[in-house]
Amino acid sequence: MKFLFIFIFISITSFAQVTNTYEISFPNAQHHEAQIKIQFNSIKSDTLSVRMSRTSPGRYAIHDFAKNIYQVIAHDSKGKKLSISRSNPHQWDISGHDGTVKISYILFANRGDGTYSQIDNTHAHLNIPATFMYAPSLANTPIEVTFHPREDLNWKIATQLKHLNNNTYFAPNLQYFMDSPTEISNHMVRSFDVINNNKKQTINFALHHTGNITDFDNYFEKVKKIVLEQKKVFGELPDFDFNEYTFLGCYIANASRDGMEHRNSTILTSTLELADGGKDRNIGTVSHEFFHSWNVERIRPKTLEPFNFEDANMSGELWFAEGFTSYYTNLILCRAKIITPEQYIKSIVRTFNYVWNSPARQYYNPIEMSYQAPFVDAATSVDPVNRENTFISYYSYGSVLGLALDLSLREQKLNLDDYMKLVWNTYGKVEKPYSITDLHTSLNQYAGNDFGDNFFNNYIYKSEMPDYKSLLASMGVTLHQDQTKAFIGSISANKINSNPHKGTPFYNAGLQAGDVIISINNQILDDETTVNEYIKKLSPKTKITLTYKRFGKNIETEVTLDSDPKYDLTLFENNNHKVKKAILKNRNAWLHL
Repeated sequence: MKFLFIFIFISITSFAQVTNTYEISFPNAQHHEAQIKIQFNSIKSDTLSVRMSRTSPGRYAIHDFAKNIYQVIAHDSKGKKLSISRSNPHQWDISGHDGTVKISYILFANRGDGTYSQIDNTHAHLNIPATFMYAPSLANTPIEVTFHPREDLNWKIATQLKHLNNNTYFAPNLQYFMDSPTEISNHMVRSFDVINNNKKQTINFALHHTGNITDFDNYFEKVKKIVLEQKKVFGELPDFDFNEYTFLGCYIANASRDGMEHRNSTILTSTLELADGGKDRNIGTVSHEFFHSWNVERIRPKTLEPFNFEDANMSGELWFAEGFTSYYTNLILCRAKIITPEQYIKSIVRTFNYVWNSPARQYYNPIEMSYQAPFVDAATSVDPVNRENTFISYYSYGSVLGLALDLSLREQKLNLDDYMKLVWNTYGKVEKPYSITDLHTSLNQYAGNDFGDNFFNNYIYKSEMPDYKSLLASMGVTLHQDQTKAFIGSISANKINSNPHKGTPFYNAGLQAGDVIISINNQILDDETTVNEYIKKLSPKTKITLTYKRFGKNIETEVTLDSDPKYDLTLFENNNHKVKKAILKNRNAWLHL
């Protein structure tokens, strides 16, 4: 999101430009409520329409935040109560004002993640679209917001908003305001400075947790390594607004696991405390979200600019925006020496199998998978869907394509880092939104027309897959299958919990989600003798007689087993293969060893 707010800020301080003002207090935090007051000024129209957002920056689905506000009351500047009408579930139309409208309402909030807000006696975790009403007609008007922390709970404020004085903060316009999550709690803060293009930028980490100082200090050392390693990819940090970037960490039992990027901050939530495995299991989210400071927040698709708060945001570029970011997530951890090369290679396996073995590629290419985001990105529905067969996450799809592009470029004595630098300098640094055609053109510019056209024509506009076996071998990594292992399909214990993948033995035999396997070859199954335990004894191509229960009836069918489609990845040396010096050199350059 591009915000020309420095000029606006100077204008405000110099010429007392009109602002809209917000206040929020938490007298009933124990019951997850906040009291909110808003004053909209200099209204030109007879009727002021105010809304609650239906979306949140970084998310691509509908969330309908209006459902959690109530007791909405409006007055004019003199205290006269104003008439409110409702034209749709998300909007309040206020008439009879005198150029000023003062609104108050109660917010209920009890989900602590990257999309929603949560208020209780531990904190006020505020995602702005889930918290505050806004007036679309005043989207360019600056905003001042005053938070009233619970002093009895030792709450402090952490946010990317510009601090003005006391507990009052500033946003240059609606887009920046909505993109500025705020954590109000008794949190700890750690900071370090990075010299970037001869200018000091401060990286802050505000952590709300119940752990000790030592755990946080050790964790923050890892965060520093990630920041500096990612800086190497692009050659510089983004020019953070107000010269600060803030991680908003919330590692508490009542949070929900999530991560959400914003222009100068990110939300990191987890139920895992640092002392209980969080130091290792939460750090990947730090890597992913900080990479978004470049890729998504500034290297930004045209389809997400400006962000739409009234409808779902559909983008065909998420395989790059989210997927390539996912590729770098663990690669950066390896380069920063937070995980080992072997751990990194193992981290690829699950994602690779998910993408490679999915039947969904026959339906959609990566662009079209990205279009599905409004249906899958924390979206909810009650009707059954067939995504096991029709959808591959653009995070995962883009991640394995990022791997293939990086290794393919390295065969040409090039690399993905330098391609990302080119995209950064062409689009991100100057904040010029890009299209898929722009990405294609940039790859042609960097690696040549033949290379760029081949990659986009086969793997982006189509859904073919690169030769991963050869590409990985060039880095001393073996991609292999165990063709002797029998396979029947995905099953938990003896129940099929999801739609069988097209082409698997279960699918071919007509089994469905919800079916319970009772016996195989007349042997009754139980907790010890499960389907998978029984199949282990058999070979691929074996025919078995299977009895299953559906809708209270026992049905018998014949199933032909297949070979296990899963792949594994291992370093050459772990398979007793000698690693040639040239290959080891390639790997060292890739992983920065």
